[in-house]
Amino acid sequence: MEKTIEETEEYIGMWVTRDGYVRHELLSGGRYDEARGSRQSAYQGSYWVTGNHIDYKDDTGFTADGDFRDGILYHGGMILYKENLVY
Repeated sequence: MEKTIEETEEYIGMWVTRDGYVRHELLSGGRYDEARGSRQSAYQGSYWVTGNHIDYKDDTGFTADGDFRDGILYHGGMILYKENLVY
C-alpha cells in the first residue's frame, strides 16, 4: 500500500510555482515561510499535514489549505512543484 505524504514527510522542502514567483518552504517542525516575487518571508506561519491534505495558519491568523496529489501541491488556486522536480 502506498504511504501518504504525511507518513513519508516528503512534503518538507521548497515548493515553487512554475514561474518561480511563489516559493513556499515547508520546514520540519510544522512551520512555513513563503516568498512572493522579490518579497522574502511574505507569509510565515504553521502547518499541519493529515494524509495528503495540508492546513495552514499564518502568523496573522489567516487560514488556508491544500492537497498533495501525484507529487504536486495544489494550494490556494496555485500549483506548486517540489523544487528539485520543477517542470
